[in-house]
Amino acid sequence: MRFNNIRTLFIGAGVFLFSLCAVAQDLASQDILAHIQVLASDSLEGRGTATVGEMKAARYIASWFKRAGLEPKGGNGSFFQPFGTVIHYEGIPHQVTAHNVVGFLDNGSDQTIVIGAHYDHLGKGYQTGSLTADSEDLIHNGADDNASGTAGLIELARYFAGNKVKEKYNVLFIAFSGEELGLLGSKFFTSHPTIPMESVAFMINMDMIGRLDESKGLTIGGWGTSPSWGTLLPALALKNTLKFAVDSSGIGPSDHTSFYLQQKPVLFFFTGVHSDYHKVTDDADKINAPGVSKILGLVVGLVTELDKKGGMLTFTEAGNPHTQEAQTSFKVTLGIIPDYSFNGRGLRIDGVTKNRPAAKAGLATGDIIVKMGEYPIKDIQDYMKSLGQFESGQSIDVEVRRSEESKAFRVTF
Repeated sequence: MRFNNIRTLFIGAGVFLFSLCAVAQDLASQDILAHIQVLASDSLEGRGTATVGEMKAARYIASWFKRAGLEPKGGNGSFFQPFGTVIHYEGIPHQVTAHNVVGFLDNGSDQTIVIGAHYDHLGKGYQTGSLTADSEDLIHNGADDNASGTAGLIELARYFAGNKVKEKYNVLFIAFSGEELGLLGSKFFTSHPTIPMESVAFMINMDMIGRLDESKGLTIGGWGTSPSWGTLLPALALKNTLKFAVDSSGIGPSDHTSFYLQQKPVLFFFTGVHSDYHKVTDDADKINAPGVSKILGLVVGLVTELDKKGGMLTFTEAGNPHTQEAQTSFKVTLGIIPDYSFNGRGLRIDGVTKNRPAAKAGLATGDIIVKMGEYPIKDIQDYMKSLGQFESGQSIDVEVRRSEESKAFRVTF
């Protein structure tokens, strides 16, 4: 995963308050680890998008949502929100159905917090993304990525549904599918929401929270998407004895991006890439379950503090990592948000900034850039290299794929 403009804030050791101890007991590390051991077991075969193993995981998550007393909010009275996608196997496209798992804690409010984590992983190495050599037919258990965040989601649902407090916010818990294939589940939810999107106050995303290193701490993304984060999180991290680093951007290779693009404040909790990332060795025995419990305590503390105030949070545009690089490294910028998780040929546009060259030329979200001027674009690296070749005031043709059509646009930098 990629992070930009990170500044590290080292927080010294603190003393737990009695209330935080109670939260820690409710979010016990042995319960967290038990969920991870189930979700990252060989029997689920790596939870590849739309596979039988992933459906088993979805049913497991839904059973815990039901046990917690959440209201089914996937649609049609179910916890499951189905969506179609295409999986390529041995060069042949297959139309398949994946499922988000959605549960709702109804506190009678007109405002809702979304807490999310993706539960899909790489399956048996056929879909995409494995960093293990000759990985096909090998189970990728994905204990950290992202059984850890999913276990946290289950335990937070259990905590908030059973804490005997009626918060000023409702809470929507979503386990997303298809994240590894390009944030498919969260994109589908934000375009087909099962609650009004205008009621969403903010979104918290947990992706890879299972390898907390106390000396390095936690990375918190989305810091710049609301002024509330800088006001509340440092003190809460101190209470939970967590060192942390921040990434200001609301854009990143995980599901919070889909909500940021809907102009919602977001937070992204992440404990870092490691040598087992996207490999068959990402197993449950390497999880720091007490560390996960600490991070969940931070989430609970944040919701508790915000609940004292209620109301919608202020959203602020936090920039995007690519734009910041372009301004410092290149003479020109196109003014787009790249889809960092797109695995096809070309560069897919996830957002277009108003009044910038791409928007003025007519490029749109969903377009896939395949050529800029004379330079073919196979991936984001090609795109970045090509930008360095252009001058301010220069006009070029940009070729894109839009749906099934090829189109060309004249862009002036």
